[in-house]
Amino acid sequence: MREKRWRDVPTLTERQRALCEVAEKLSATPTRMVERDWQQLRELGFGDEGCLEVAHIVGMFNHLTRMADGFGLQLDVSTIAATEGAALPPLGG
Repeated sequence: MREKRWRDVPTLTERQRALCEVAEKLSATPTRMVERDWQQLRELGFGDEGCLEVAHIVGMFNHLTRMADGFGLQLDVSTIAATEGAALPPLGG
């Protein structure tokens, strides 16, 4: 979520909050990640493979965002509208 606003969403579950915590630190300061940063996910049942999958997903999103930013790609009109609360048009329509 943009601008760390995930902290202001009261409906996030403990699992979702733990994932956001890891994603935020792994994105902003990956060289400062230590075992305790993964502890909350482990307490929620994530094993080594689950933590690795989280890291892969966070890394892919960071990679794709950087590529899009680097090429100056802009969001299309319908995506911008969706981020502002408008419904997306049906597929093929």
